[in-house]
Amino acid sequence: MNDPTFKTMGQQAGRRSWAEPWKIKMVEPIHLTSREERETALVDGGYNTFLVRSEDVYIDLLTDSGTSAMSDRQWAGIMLGDEAYAGSRNFYHLEEAVQTYYGYRFMVPTHQGRGAEHLISQVVIKPGQYVPGNMYFTTTRLHQELAGGKFVDVIIEEAHNPASLHPFKGDVDLDKLEALFVEVGAENVAYVSLAGTVNMAGGQPVSMGNVRALRALCDRYGVLIYLDATRMVENAFFIQQREEGYAEKSVAEILLEFCSYTDGAWMSAKKDNLVNIGGWLAVNDPDLFDALRNMVVIYEGLHTYGGMAGRDMEALAIGIFEGVQDDHVRSRVGQVLYLGDLLIDWEIPIVRPVGGHGIFLDAKGFYPHIPQGQFPAQTLAAELYLESGVRGMERGIVSAGRDPATGDHRHPALELMRLAIPRRVYTQAHMDVVAEAVKAAYDARETTRGLKMVYEPAYLRFFQARFERIPKTNEKGA
Repeated sequence: MNDPTFKTMGQQAGRRSWAEPWKIKMVEPIHLTSREERETALVDGGYNTFLVRSEDVYIDLLTDSGTSAMSDRQWAGIMLGDEAYAGSRNFYHLEEAVQTYYGYRFMVPTHQGRGAEHLISQVVIKPGQYVPGNMYFTTTRLHQELAGGKFVDVIIEEAHNPASLHPFKGDVDLDKLEALFVEVGAENVAYVSLAGTVNMAGGQPVSMGNVRALRALCDRYGVLIYLDATRMVENAFFIQQREEGYAEKSVAEILLEFCSYTDGAWMSAKKDNLVNIGGWLAVNDPDLFDALRNMVVIYEGLHTYGGMAGRDMEALAIGIFEGVQDDHVRSRVGQVLYLGDLLIDWEIPIVRPVGGHGIFLDAKGFYPHIPQGQFPAQTLAAELYLESGVRGMERGIVSAGRDPATGDHRHPALELMRLAIPRRVYTQAHMDVVAEAVKAAYDARETTRGLKMVYEPAYLRFFQARFERIPKTNEKGA
């Protein structure tokens, strides 16, 4: 493979193919619409793939959140839902799974990940405090800012370079972080916000050596570390494949060790945990847990269901177990790498090394003639859908939003279009179709025109913003 991740299934012994560690028991028909139909859907949706109806999509790579296929055991668990308002037995199964595989003492369920982000932000952040992190994530940063926090990016510089082959581009720059501690005072830092397989950097992992050193640094200054564990299973897999001393350890063992260097975690269970809805927040401090347990009642539901049905908690508990199995993770990441290798072979600009949950196309590399103010990543998402019915999403200037102090667009170094691959959903043949569609869009890149934003919501604009194609007579940037 082109990416320096691991020797894939069977490569060590000549030509040996590999297969997914599951077989198909149920299918859902999908349909490729005509180009004219897709053009109508795209215009109606304001050139925003979030506003295109699912029935008009052929291969849906908008997100890997809540789009995975559940197993027969998870569906069996759905039938074992205890829908008691208080003390559901499914809650205790979920609590035990989190304690076993993530290692935290106390757990609060939430309806999904951003419910957990809201709780931790409201309870821990004091207005005016700083929240350093290894690159922002959209909903996380917004919750931190709404609580009065000030996000500071302390990721290593390599993360901002899509061509860098650094194996752990999600690492925290410890010198940057310590400089912040010294400059503002550690007492003015709410916590370090650490994310595994950093989404906005292209699904790039954090090394065990880095989190271990981060723990030591934060201990010296008395600062806590809270982990966005949403895709930590994939992060653990990259540690197993890339970091010295971990090749013989299981993904589950690596995950547990990594979490042990942090003080708590929030989780969008719709990713690694293989369910279509749900989340949780886990901590080790009993006093903090007490505050979170009280607040969850206000916003989510009683602390033993937190906005989730009992049946969904049961499916989640089972999904936690299934999600840490080595065969599963190897197959899941292997499919992403397969697609990435096809695109690299065709010299299509993507973020490298290939990340854990999707391919991130470098829209600046696609469209050097489209200024960032004309939203090149949003343009690429629209063009790919128009070309093929494949739906991805923008991860660039639109997702970055506006600076709350100045009102100006934030201009991130990375202008990316993400193809997020759901778990256990698509086959390698689907990946071939996607690769060919991307190449077709790339081949037509020189004649592609940018977009202008015609509607902008107040928060998280990438979900609902609307755009129009810039006329041929106007090629100036916004």
